[in-house]
Amino acid sequence: MLDIRVVVGLALKYDKDFINVESWGESALSIRPSRWTNVNNQYTVVKLFELHELKEEHNFPVDYKKAITDYLREIGKPIKDTVTNEWNINFMENVFLVITVPDKYTQKEKAMMRECVFNAGLINGKYSKKLEFITELEAAAIYVIREYRLDTNGTILMIDCGENTVELATIKLLNENQLDEITERAGDYCGSSIVEKEFLNHLRKILDGRPMDLLRDNYYGQMQYMIKEFCQNVKFEFTGDDLTFLYEMDLMEVSPIIAQYVSDEVNQKMEKTEWLIKFDYGTIKSLFDPVVERILSMIRVQFENCNEKYSMCSTISLIGSFGKSPYLQKRIRDEFSDPGINIFVPENPIAAVSRGAISYGLMFARFVNDIDDGLMFIIDSRMLRFTYGIKVFNLEDSTYRFHPVAFKGTIAKFNDEFTAKIGPTLPFQKSGVFEIYYIDKCKKEAKEVKFGDPGITLLGKLKVDWPDKYFGLKRTILLN
Repeated sequence: MLDIRVVVGLALKYDKDFINVESWGESALSIRPSRWTNVNNQYTVVKLFELHELKEEHNFPVDYKKAITDYLREIGKPIKDTVTNEWNINFMENVFLVITVPDKYTQKEKAMMRECVFNAGLINGKYSKKLEFITELEAAAIYVIREYRLDTNGTILMIDCGENTVELATIKLLNENQLDEITERAGDYCGSSIVEKEFLNHLRKILDGRPMDLLRDNYYGQMQYMIKEFCQNVKFEFTGDDLTFLYEMDLMEVSPIIAQYVSDEVNQKMEKTEWLIKFDYGTIKSLFDPVVERILSMIRVQFENCNEKYSMCSTISLIGSFGKSPYLQKRIRDEFSDPGINIFVPENPIAAVSRGAISYGLMFARFVNDIDDGLMFIIDSRMLRFTYGIKVFNLEDSTYRFHPVAFKGTIAKFNDEFTAKIGPTLPFQKSGVFEIYYIDKCKKEAKEVKFGDPGITLLGKLKVDWPDKYFGLKRTILLN
């Protein structure tokens, strides 16, 4: 098992034609700027694994699937070298891959990821059994339970604070390997990147918007270096305890080109301060508080939902890149510390997900190889986040309608079945294709859903054969 000590940033630096990768990870972002840097020679594509969700909102210069595939190919190179050199084994034949994905990923999105993994040369075929997915929250829960040896029947609130998203789930430990989800998972786009956006907005107030836009468009690498310096000196250092906390950013050090973009008036002001921008306690707190308050609000809702299920939360675990923030940790402890609640923050909150995924992969491998009675499926039950249904033809008014099969909020065990009776539309019909949809609505609302309503999403299609056509319309079958 590889010891995970460094978590690599999700960034790529392409050549000018955006075809070949020149560098990846931290090296794509952390190049120290120079006054003589060529325009955009540090342009990068960042946050790759979220691109497919935001592709219509951002004008990225490469297709999101290409970016994901390129990143996986690059990170796969040192992994393959390590496996081959350290253990002298065939990577494709002997390595089982576990990839963590956000909780909101559907089977369609996992299929997209599987295709990217295959195109990156990490598995032999698209449907290889050497690849398995697990959600980030589930992987983190496995790590926390084993690392802190939590008691059976204890209730754990997992908080995954990443760069872009925050996800929460309240689960109960049934036995050594099985987890039971007792509240609906929650998530929001309120990760640590919001702190970075607030930081850039603060600079806009000082330098004006146009210089920051030009910096972003022409010298993206310098903007990224500026953000990196802020994160190292503020985002992961600010505790909220020291009222005298002060950070001074030398713009000529982090982004020398910015002086060419500011107005004469701003230039005179900055010359007087020697291009130093001071961030005092109050300013820094104002950058953090909007996102921290949103996270605290989500935690409160989870506690309320947990109490409604007559279950008391005994453990809170904070993971993810933003979980490293001392200020976020302090605010959570200040509000939720209680004699009956343990609050755990792993030494490396980012690596907790990867280490949990490794544990899951080892259990999965034992199950597949029949080594013992290892448990293949970690989650014993989960609460459905969406209502799932099929598109059916209504003979009465000759229109299509959404027929719900499984409703949002339902507690579903792994082997539970949800069924619907379906039949042919025409007496001599031999086969049919059913479209399966999902929507974020509860039972009462879902029954009123019509096609064309916002939020209804196609999950996939299922072909059904109807033999014995002489039975006409009396050939209903159960769709499971």
